[in-house]
Amino acid sequence: MQRSHKIRLSPNNVQATYFAKACGISRLAYNWGLNKWKEMYEAGEKTSGRAVKKEFTKIKRTDFPFVIEVTKCAPEAAFNNLNSAFRCFFRNIKAGKKPGYPKFKKKGVHDSFTVDNSKFIVDGKRIKIPKLGWVHLTEELRLNGKILSATISKVADKWFVSISVEMPDEDKSKNQTLPSVGIDLGVKTLATLSDGIIFENIKTTKKFERRLRKLNKSLARKIKGSNRWKRAKLSLSRLHYRISCIRNDAVHKMTRCIADGYSTVCLEDLNASGMVRNKHLSKAISDASFREIRRQLEYKAYATSIVDRFFPSTKLCMDCGKKHDMPLSKRIFECCNGKVDRDLHAAQNILRQGLANVRHVETRALAVAI
Repeated sequence: MQRSHKIRLSPNNVQATYFAKACGISRLAYNWGLNKWKEMYEAGEKTSGRAVKKEFTKIKRTDFPFVIEVTKCAPEAAFNNLNSAFRCFFRNIKAGKKPGYPKFKKKGVHDSFTVDNSKFIVDGKRIKIPKLGWVHLTEELRLNGKILSATISKVADKWFVSISVEMPDEDKSKNQTLPSVGIDLGVKTLATLSDGIIFENIKTTKKFERRLRKLNKSLARKIKGSNRWKRAKLSLSRLHYRISCIRNDAVHKMTRCIADGYSTVCLEDLNASGMVRNKHLSKAISDASFREIRRQLEYKAYATSIVDRFFPSTKLCMDCGKKHDMPLSKRIFECCNGKVDRDLHAAQNILRQGLANVRHVETRALAVAI
């Protein structure tokens, strides 16, 4: 199992300049490699990440002499990422999915570079970067295991290092005897559990909506590229970073609470990308982070069972099997069991269907074994 610990860095001006230069060189190598890949492919030549990397190595000292000012891991990792992007592209074509052709990287958007495990050293609250030296960390690495890599990235005006560590698989058997739970995700309440527990939606973006609007207007009034434009853009980036921190903190706490309290977690396979096309609810759905909640529960919980997205969890009566018309404005479900909250009713339906899926899989596995 691989886990990563993201730690904030405290670089001085020289170190921050080095980081920015390394990110730029990583972006340059990726974009150059993507362009070269296109040229070689159109010329009918067989290409790969390694072939493109060899071509870059031949010309880098003449065309891009500044590349040697930073660690060689920056361009090398960029070509590895490019190769992975094309592998994913061709795999999606084979599977009949939306391909997603690799795109050129832009300055200031997800700036980062990666260093191999043999090229850096972590010692307490500091890390040694090639051709730079020791950089202060705000905290010590909390993970024990074989260090694989370190990715240095920038968010707003802050620098971070994400250290990837190979660790033994987490023992989740202690949660095996705990009860199962069904979860109905929503906008009004972020998560309603089948046993009646509710996790409220903090609606982070809505709380900062006025300030976001003000900063966006301020940025739009500035001349692009001027010093005032840069300051306004930085203020907006800081606010977006703060919003993401609050949202991620709430999601992590909720998913950890669920993973520690239940064994099998049953969820709906929500079409989040389709749901955000609703112009009235797109902002609220994006802020709720449905896909991130599912991703975290899948690796934190003992077991997860995903219910088909077309299962009518809200409309179906658990006793008689009758379907009811349930518009969003109708918050109470009425049928055999009397009146019950629509979200609680949906969570109980998801639990029943999720456990049925688990039993079906176990029965098929037993039949194959026999």
